Amino acid sequence: MADGIDSDSGLRNVQGSPPGRISGLRFAIQGYAMSYTLEQLGRDIHQTLTADVGAGGKQRVCELVSKALTDSAFVEQHLTADQCNPRKVLYEDPDLGFCICGHVYGEAHEGTPHDHGAAWAIYGLATGETEMTDWEIVEQGSGEEPILVRAVRSYDLKPGDCHYYAPGAVHSPKWSGGGTRLLRIEGKNLDHVQRSNIRAA
Repeated sequence: MADGIDSDSGLRNVQGSPPGRISGLRFAIQGYAMSYTLEQLGRDIHQTLTADVGAGGKQRVCELVSKALTDSAFVEQHLTADQCNPRKVLYEDPDLGFCICGHVYGEAHEGTPHDHGAAWAIYGLATGETEMTDWEIVEQGSGEEPILVRAVRSYDLKPGDCHYYAPGAVHSPKWSGGGTRLLRIEGKNLDHVQRSNIRAA
């Protein structure tokens, strides 16, 4: 590690590697003879979460998502600007309620710190670069007063990388330029989830 940067992980200002991160490198190296389909991904996630709804199951889901992200045919079919501008629910599981969402950003964009309420989420990058920042709560809000948070660490997601965010985990993404395409797995459809009122301190 030099100047606060770990050359292997891309982490900055890190107190240990962030939990929940899966690198797509091994999937890109191994390759796959047959294209991974959206139907297969939905089925595999369903089976995985049915067997293990805990953190271990979510890590296995990260591996499945990374497999899809490194499949060029999957990316070209499902993560297109005409479909996902910037978000489209590609699949919603009728039993468990999780969603597979596609996101495409044509321009640089920086998100504000937020959580996903009572839902968990997995971010997986297909193309481009994304800088994620984790935040911690420094003051609980009440009534109409927001929850105040401060940034604690930032790290880069490269194509094929995934990161799991537990319910209530505060984070923010930053996309450096055009051509950013990602998959996000939402534990529940976020169209129907109340998020917390959060503001940077």
